[in-house]
Amino acid sequence: MVWRVFRFFLFQLAGALLGLLLPLNNHLHGVLLGMVLASALWVLLDLRRGMVLLAWLKEGNTQSRVRISGLWGEVADRTWRLTRARDKKVEESQGRLNEFLAAIQASPNGVVLLDAQGCIEWCNETAADHFAFDPQRDVLQHIGNLLRDPGFLAYLGGEDYAGDIVMPGARSTASRPVQLAVHLHRYGEGRKLLLSRDVTSVEQADVMRRDFVANVSHEIRTPLTVMSGFVETLQTLPLSNEERARYLDLMAQQARRMQTLVSDLLTLSKLEGSPPPGTAEWLSVAGLLLLCEQDGRDLSRLLVDQSHDLRFSMSGPCEIAGSHSELLSAMSNLVSNAVRYTPAGESIEVRWQNLPDGRAEFSVKDAGPGIAPEHIPRLTERFYRVDRSRSRETGGTGLGLAIVKHVAQRHGAELLIESQPGQGSRFAMVFPASRVRQIPA
Repeated sequence: MVWRVFRFFLFQLAGALLGLLLPLNNHLHGVLLGMVLASALWVLLDLRRGMVLLAWLKEGNTQSRVRISGLWGEVADRTWRLTRARDKKVEESQGRLNEFLAAIQASPNGVVLLDAQGCIEWCNETAADHFAFDPQRDVLQHIGNLLRDPGFLAYLGGEDYAGDIVMPGARSTASRPVQLAVHLHRYGEGRKLLLSRDVTSVEQADVMRRDFVANVSHEIRTPLTVMSGFVETLQTLPLSNEERARYLDLMAQQARRMQTLVSDLLTLSKLEGSPPPGTAEWLSVAGLLLLCEQDGRDLSRLLVDQSHDLRFSMSGPCEIAGSHSELLSAMSNLVSNAVRYTPAGESIEVRWQNLPDGRAEFSVKDAGPGIAPEHIPRLTERFYRVDRSRSRETGGTGLGLAIVKHVAQRHGAELLIESQPGQGSRFAMVFPASRVRQIPA
C-alpha cells in the first residue's frame, strides 16, 4: 500500500515537472495541468490492471497465473494461492469420495441412498443386480415405484426400521430362487440408507436343516413304530411258531432299514469331515466293477421275482486313484438305484469308458420311469424323493445320491444326470485324467 501511494506521488511529481515545460504564461497553471494529467494517467493504468484481474477472475482458470504489478498484482497473487489451496482440498476430498464409492462398489452388499422423499440418489452395482436397477436411468425414481413387493412397501411405509425383512430378488425364479435381506437406516435430514444382502444360501441351509431333522425323525420313527407294534403283539397275543417267526422276520427287516439309514448318515458325516483322498493309492477298476455287479445282482434277486438284465462293460483295463470304500459306495449306490427303479426283466447298462482326453466315465443307464426336469437339480439333496410312496416301497434311505455327489466332489469328478419321463435315466461320474491311468491288458 505504501508503494502504491509513493508511485502516485511520483506520477504527480513527474506531471508537475512536465507542466513547467508547457508554454503557458503562468507556471502555476502548467504545474496544476501536469498534475491533473498525471493523475488521470495513473488512474487509467490502475483501472487497466483492475480490468485484467477482473477478466482473470471471470475466466476462472486457476491453472494459469496472471501477471500484474502493484496492489492488483498482490490481490491476484493471493487470490491465485487461495484458489489453488481450495482446489487442492477439493481434489483431495473428491479422491477420498471416489475411494469411498469404490469401496462401496466392491461391497458384496447392496447400497442404495434415498433422499427425504424416498427417491434414489445413488446405488452400487450389487444393489443394481439385486433389484434390477439401472444406475443411470433409475436415479431420482421413487423406490416404491421400482420395488413392488408388498412386504417391502409395508416396511418402507412404516416407522420401525429396527429389523430387516426378507424378500425375493428381482431375478428370482421358481427353479433358482433368490432371497434378499433388506434393512433401512435413517441418516441426515430425512434421508435413508438401504442395505441389501443375498441370503439365499442361508435360507436354503436353514430349510435343508429343518428338512433333514424332519426326514431323519420320520425315517427312524416309521420302523420304530412297526417294531413297537410287533413287540406288543408278541407280548400280548398267543401266536403260533410260524406267526412268531414271520413277525420276527419283519422286525429284522425294519432293524436293517434303521441300520442302513444310520450307516448312510455316518458315511455322509465322514465324507464331509475328512480331507479328500490322495492319489497315492491306485485301485483296479475291474475289481470295483466286479463288486458292484455282485451287489447289484444280489439286490435284484432280493427285490423282484425275476432278475434284471444287468450288463457290465469296460472299454479297457485301467486304474483309478482314490478311496476304495468311497468309490465302491458311490458306484454301488448308482447301480442299486437303477435296480430299485427298473421293472423286472428290463436291462440296466453299467459302463466304464476311457475318454480320448485321458478322463474316464462311469455310467449307469436304467429303464425306469424317468425323472421330470424340475426334479433333477434337487436329486442330490438329502432325503429328497421324487415319489415318496414309491421310494418307501423300494427301501431306499434317500441319501444315496447325496453320498454319490460328495464322493464325486472329493475325487474331482463331475456328476451328470440325464433323464426324461418314460425314457429311463442315465447317471455318470466323469473322473479327471489326473486320477485315471490305463494299464496293459
